[in-house]
Amino acid sequence: MLIAKDISKTYILNERKGFLKKKKTEINALKKLNLTIKPGSIVGLLGVNGAGKSTTIKILSTILAPTTGSLKVNEVDALKYPVEAKKLLNVITGGERNLYWRLTARENLEYFGALYGLSKKELKDYIPSSLSLVGLKDSNIPVERYSKGMKQRLQIARGLVNNPKYLFLDEPTLGLDINIAKDLRQYIKKLAHQKNKGILLTTHYLSEVEELCDWVYIIDKGNLLTEGTPSDIVSKIIPEIQLKIELSNLSCELKKELLDYVGAIDAKIHFFKDHTNYSILLSSKDDLTSDLVNIITKYRTSILSFKTEEPNLEDALLTLTSKQGDSIYELVKGN
Repeated sequence: MLIAKDISKTYILNERKGFLKKKKTEINALKKLNLTIKPGSIVGLLGVNGAGKSTTIKILSTILAPTTGSLKVNEVDALKYPVEAKKLLNVITGGERNLYWRLTARENLEYFGALYGLSKKELKDYIPSSLSLVGLKDSNIPVERYSKGMKQRLQIARGLVNNPKYLFLDEPTLGLDINIAKDLRQYIKKLAHQKNKGILLTTHYLSEVEELCDWVYIIDKGNLLTEGTPSDIVSKIIPEIQLKIELSNLSCELKKELLDYVGAIDAKIHFFKDHTNYSILLSSKDDLTSDLVNIITKYRTSILSFKTEEPNLEDALLTLTSKQGDSIYELVKGN
């Protein structure tokens, strides 16, 4: 089991003020985060940009030392013995990084395998089976001529070269077409449930989290906001009925009446504007459809769409981060 306890990371930023003076600013990228990854499970790590996801992965993979806290990987103290811990870990990133483009697939695997101390015999056995496993052939074609999907499949083979117990997947389906991304998600499930790998997944595709993850941590500005199964997080944050209404216009008078209305009941309302239209997201334990239609039509505003939706993880994440002041939504809650 991988257990991170109270891990924090503080950076000191030196900013120059004038020609001689320097100002030191303390940045807390991570604040006493507790995180556990069990073998055979897929754990999601979510947050907006700048939430601390990359810092967390760097610490868990022993690339970066935390300012405070502890990290154990299968009882190995990863902070005292990072070399031993690295044998149990690997990182697979999305996009086209962490490969040498002028080398072939075999040459890439030989290189990365050598870094982990694999013998020539071990590599001779591993490379053909791993390339076959991810649907690639051993050829003399350099990686720079691979498609995005082929590069990402090679990334997986590279990430498994040391047979790690724990894999950190940093946006693994980034830039992949829908069919390849689907195949990759199936392979991630296989790694966890059949190969007993502990997997940490970061992604901006929340449907992947709902499909894959057994447990989810949501962080913001280095703080843990909540954790749980995807369904538990949704029901905890949004236990109400959700109405989504799209309007052609939203006058100040209409907005004020809507705010007054929800202020008198147990409801929450969010306002959102795109380039041309306005949207209202209202959450309540009761069905308020009739009242809302009456209020909106009174102001001769056209209703472009009106639908009741089951909340999903994206809705929960938006609601949660709006409370931190980072969302595009304006959150107003009735007393």
